Amino acid sequence: MLTAGIIGLPNVGKSTLFNAVTKTRKAEAENYPFCTIDPNIGVVKVPEPRLQALLPIAGSKEVYPTTIEFFDIAGLVRGAHKGEGLGNKFLSHIRNVDALIHVLRCFHDDNIPHIVGAVDPIRDIETITTELILSDLEDLHKKKEKLVKEVKHGNKQAKIEYELMEKIEKHLDSGMPALTCDLHHDEKELSNTFGLLSNKPTVIAANVMDTDLLEAESNPLIQKLREYTRTHHSCDTIVISAQIESELADLSPDEAEEYLAELGVAESGLSRLIHSVYNLLELRTFFTFNEKELRAWTAPAGCTAPKAAGKIHTDFQHGFIKAETISWDDLVSAGSVHAAKEKGLYRQEGKDYIVRDGDVILFKFNL
Repeated sequence: MLTAGIIGLPNVGKSTLFNAVTKTRKAEAENYPFCTIDPNIGVVKVPEPRLQALLPIAGSKEVYPTTIEFFDIAGLVRGAHKGEGLGNKFLSHIRNVDALIHVLRCFHDDNIPHIVGAVDPIRDIETITTELILSDLEDLHKKKEKLVKEVKHGNKQAKIEYELMEKIEKHLDSGMPALTCDLHHDEKELSNTFGLLSNKPTVIAANVMDTDLLEAESNPLIQKLREYTRTHHSCDTIVISAQIESELADLSPDEAEEYLAELGVAESGLSRLIHSVYNLLELRTFFTFNEKELRAWTAPAGCTAPKAAGKIHTDFQHGFIKAETISWDDLVSAGSVHAAKEKGLYRQEGKDYIVRDGDVILFKFNL
């Protein structure tokens, strides 16, 4: 299952956001540092309107969207790479997730003290990024020491790894996260095996007050932050109000829609945030259905049909014969499977077929 860690300084709204996204009250959301120690964990359904569009055609009894596992990770402070605050725990928990949601406080509230003092999201992102970079530099130094002997003995793979580590190390020394290092495809693939914290795909969540959400895009602070994170961190910035999302979590879908309409907001920030994490990892969604269930599945970009079949069951991959495939919107437009086949919209795809986002697939296999 895809995992995402919610990170940030203490008192920026991480736990409030976690409670909202998971629709639980697992995480303490108090106004003092380190009210979260061990990470809270919650499984979240990925919003998928295409499932509802397909359901009348599928006629399935159950509907299953894809899911993401969220971790609410303890707040970090300067010196975390040396164990300050809850640094060691913080860094170890980050290491275990696929992607990061970095919550930055973009509001003033005298009742919620900022751990540093004044509100400055750019300073805050650099505080955490610096800690990740320093931790990565220590890790790379240890990894390089282990490779030295193999390099001296002429191990070609060790030499490739060592030289790549040196390249990334130089980039980190300039104060830039590993995520922004200019690497070609093979180098990128290899760097992903190094376990570098600053190499984690990251989405920035700019947390604003409920009263500021509607005008957030014209807020100079948000504009400056968006440009900064895009330029220096290769990250998208999603504006949210953890306070509003927390209130929406207690409402029914109809009540939530009505509440958003009253606020003049078209869509929940959480939906955009969840989809951003999904897209960040270059994931694709395909669908399968029978009379029992209509289900969304996750596959990485470039996934072949047999590998996609293996997401359902390993036997499907091993015995793969072909995939009957149609795009979800073509199927919805046709109105039924029979009508779609009559119009020649279904395709017979083989082992080399690359699954596309929105494909509806019936796998044929031989056990």
